[in-house]
Amino acid sequence: MDPKSESTIESCDYHTGGEPFRIVDAGPMKGSTVIERRSWAEDNLDDLRKFLVHEPRGHDDMYGGFIVPPDDPGGDLGVVFFHSDGFSTACGHGTIALVTWAIDSGFIQSQEDLVEVVVDVPSGRLLTKAKMHNGKVENVTFNNVPSFVSAKDVKIDTKFGSITIDVSFGGAFYASISTSQLGLSPVSKHLNELIEIGKEIKLKTQNLELAEHPSDKRLSGIYGSIFYETLEEKPLKQRNVTIFADGQVDRSPCGSGTSARLALLHEKKQIKIGEPFLNYGIAGGVFKGKITVVEEDSVVTSIEGSAYYCNKTSFYLDPRDPIGLGFKLR
Repeated sequence: MDPKSESTIESCDYHTGGEPFRIVDAGPMKGSTVIERRSWAEDNLDDLRKFLVHEPRGHDDMYGGFIVPPDDPGGDLGVVFFHSDGFSTACGHGTIALVTWAIDSGFIQSQEDLVEVVVDVPSGRLLTKAKMHNGKVENVTFNNVPSFVSAKDVKIDTKFGSITIDVSFGGAFYASISTSQLGLSPVSKHLNELIEIGKEIKLKTQNLELAEHPSDKRLSGIYGSIFYETLEEKPLKQRNVTIFADGQVDRSPCGSGTSARLALLHEKKQIKIGEPFLNYGIAGGVFKGKITVVEEDSVVTSIEGSAYYCNKTSFYLDPRDPIGLGFKLR
């Protein structure tokens, strides 16, 4: 699908906890698995990605996914995630939105009160369950790929001083930073400072072996920084803002990041298997997470959230338009 072909491109937009998710069928992609299709999309669909997420059609923090086939007949659908800086390996809020869309649109049909949908994403296969109420999706819970801790108590020197980070994987690698050491909170008035710190952490950790995936190097590298604070101990409630990619802001509590947080919380003996974890985002949304299985070097988590339909859009690129595929201001 070429945005310069003067054809219209259809999208359906949802949001999960305030974070957008733009759903597009871009047509066939080469590859037999979702992660292979992601690699192909990086080489062949970057213009389409820019067209869909950059201004004036999107914004610097836009997110979306291309619908693709599952890896094998055991799956229901697959998705290649994209954002304003590239293509990601995991997206929890997007998974919740995609499953909601799949049922809303009739792509998945069921009369059950609990609808099971199997979604293949670049980081692996996710088993999801959608709870229905009066014919509508009330919430979606997904069982994530195994989450694990890769580094703890790492000192990083920044322009804001020395800080300590922990690194864990929840479909992508995240650095976790307690905001108590910064004198800041994960709220909108401190957002500019947190964006600067997040970008600096990514720059200063890119050559360090803190985020090496043990089986697939395509999943390696720190994707984002989670700045968090504890609101309540029992049940455990935290608030965070995740700065991902090149300084983008996740409005939701971050689904894959919530899994990464749970791996760390378990490692530090702050949460036990089955105990609830309420993770709040900067826009006020909440994800309910818990650890369902503890393995030798990892944990399996479930994350619950709700997504809501926003709009359908037909995009078109006027060949005379000097702005072309769009622009970024930040």
